[in-house]
Amino acid sequence: MALPYDPKFTMAFTIGIGPEIEKDQEHDESLSAAMVAVDLLSSARFALKLDSVYTKYSAQYLVDKAKYSQVSVKDCLELALKKGIPKAHDWPVSNPSSSYKPALVSMKGQVIEPKDMEEVCDFLIHQPVGAKLHVFSPHIDLQQNGIYCGSSGEPASYVGLRDGIIVGVEKIQGKSIATVKIWYKNKFRFLKVALSRMFSNHSRGTGPTFLLVDFCVPRLSIS
Repeated sequence: MALPYDPKFTMAFTIGIGPEIEKDQEHDESLSAAMVAVDLLSSARFALKLDSVYTKYSAQYLVDKAKYSQVSVKDCLELALKKGIPKAHDWPVSNPSSSYKPALVSMKGQVIEPKDMEEVCDFLIHQPVGAKLHVFSPHIDLQQNGIYCGSSGEPASYVGLRDGIIVGVEKIQGKSIATVKIWYKNKFRFLKVALSRMFSNHSRGTGPTFLLVDFCVPRLSIS
C-alpha cells in the first residue's frame, strides 16, 4: 500500500544511526548514467527538431568508451558532445570488433548544471532535465500511483542515489510535485516526487537535502 501524502509534512530528521543502507547488487551505475544520458539527448534533439522523430542512441557505446569504470550522467553527456555517438541499433552490444566503425551522430553543445528547481523549471519549458533521486525502500516500491516522499521517520532502508529524468512539474494539493522517469532495477519507471520533502541524517552527515539533487541538462547547438 502506498504511504499517504501529507502536504504539510516537510522534513524527516534522524539523530541516531538512521536507515540501514540496502545494497543493490544488480545496480550498474555506469549503465544507469548512460541510459539517462541518451534519453536526455534523444529528447533534446527531438525538441530542437534536430531529429524528425524520437531517435534512440547507444547507451552501451558510452559505457564502452568511458575512461573510468564508473561514470556519471554528466560524464556520459560530455563524452557524446565531444566525440559524437552512434544510434542504438548501430552499437547494440558491448565492445564489437575493433575494426567496426559505426557512423557517429555529431552533437555540439555543453552540459549545464542547474543550481536549483527554479532553474530546472526554466529548462523544462523546452526539454527534460537529468537529476538524482534519494531512494528509500520499501517506499520506492510501494508508491505505485501515489506520491514519493522518501522516508518520514518510519522503518526504512536507504538504497542510495539513482539517476533519473525530470519531465515535468505540477501542483497537487498546493505543493509542487515533479514527474520523474527513474532508472531503477534495470528499467525506467515513472514516479511523482514531492519537491518540498527534505530529510537529514546527522549520524551519516547527510542533509538537510531535498529528494532530487545533482541536476544536469544538455544544451545543444542547432548550428
